[in-house]
Amino acid sequence: MEFCKFMGVIILDKLVIKGGTRLKGEVSISGAKNAVLALLPATLLNEGVCTINNIPNISDVKILCSILQELGAVITWPTPNEITIDTRHLISHEAPLEMTSKFRASYYLLGSLLGRCHAATIGLPGGCNLGPRPIDQHIKGFEALGAKVEVTQGKIVAKAKKLIGNPVYLDIVSVGATINIMLASVLAEGTTVIDNAAKEPHVVDVANFLNTMGADIRGAGTDIIKINGVKKLQSNVTYSVVPDQIEAGTFMLAAVATRGDLVIKNCIPEHLDCLTAKIIEMGGNVEIEDDSIHVWMKDRPNKAIIKTQPYPGFPTDLQPQIGVCLAISNGTSIINESIFESRFQYTAELNKMGAKIIDQGKSAIFEGVKELYGSSVEATDLRAGAALIIAGIVANGETKLSNLNHIDRGYENIEEKFRKIGANIVRITEED
Repeated sequence: MEFCKFMGVIILDKLVIKGGTRLKGEVSISGAKNAVLALLPATLLNEGVCTINNIPNISDVKILCSILQELGAVITWPTPNEITIDTRHLISHEAPLEMTSKFRASYYLLGSLLGRCHAATIGLPGGCNLGPRPIDQHIKGFEALGAKVEVTQGKIVAKAKKLIGNPVYLDIVSVGATINIMLASVLAEGTTVIDNAAKEPHVVDVANFLNTMGADIRGAGTDIIKINGVKKLQSNVTYSVVPDQIEAGTFMLAAVATRGDLVIKNCIPEHLDCLTAKIIEMGGNVEIEDDSIHVWMKDRPNKAIIKTQPYPGFPTDLQPQIGVCLAISNGTSIINESIFESRFQYTAELNKMGAKIIDQGKSAIFEGVKELYGSSVEATDLRAGAALIIAGIVANGETKLSNLNHIDRGYENIEEKFRKIGANIVRITEED
């Protein structure tokens, strides 16, 4: 738990990191957060039982499971990373508003419930504060299928007498809208075509899962996705979540920042081609195997210019982590952020540790320094939290990192994984 109050005192969880460590060893990557948070709502489309393996045991998954149970799903955990979901007897299409407002991916319940029940109500999605994150493209897609959508009093209400397939052109490339429209159109009458669709690996994973259940989706991973509506999905299916591309990239960059030597196992190397190219450009060494990546670094990273882009470009979710590498690089680097307006909040925390970073809104200039110093810092969002863990491992002295609720949303057993590869990191509880 991140914090609680007792007798007027706030109790906080913090990570205490003693820096100056060179990471070395092997780390195994968990299932993809961004995929599983869409796969779980997708089970609502199936009037049967789904077994999903390689589930990351993270707080967002636990909240989402609680929401599914409120809707009538029966959930069991045979192991910490395997789940069975029985969705035969739903009792509601209205998700608990307070619970759905806690994280961004709750909006996938809209597409799934709309497809299954032709009605859906959720609270306005929450999540990391990365600037404006409108859902207008989601609504555009639902309305193209024949739904009426109303946003009022902190909630989103969608209804349709029936859903009919139609062409949908996305004005911007949106992972969330692409997946949500897929979910809503699986059981619609006729054919839906999503043009300018997102191509991220978790979009493909959701399409593969839906096809495993009997959907007819073609073209996932390209600009155009075609969904031929089916009348019903299969009753019982088993599926394994794709490895987490962002977690794998986080540990690759941890190897670079700490001048370490890591083998990242259970990953899909081609999902990280753009990062691999940047690491080599920065002076790192990379060897690729079938399902593992070996990264090692001997000297300070070289300077670089980064621009975040939709897949297969450089992921915005790895921008803070590579920012740590650039903060200690040999030279002056620039990151241009094209996805989220407020992604650079972490730079103020790095500057507390001795970095020299100038935040200019959608870009930041990193004047590389030889070393960072331990400090008390806060995770401003999920990926910033991961970046600050890496910074703490690099820094001289002790770093205390708070706001761990952000990190726990997306990384499974992150301090344990870092400890196994040499980091001196512990979780403590103290009064604030």
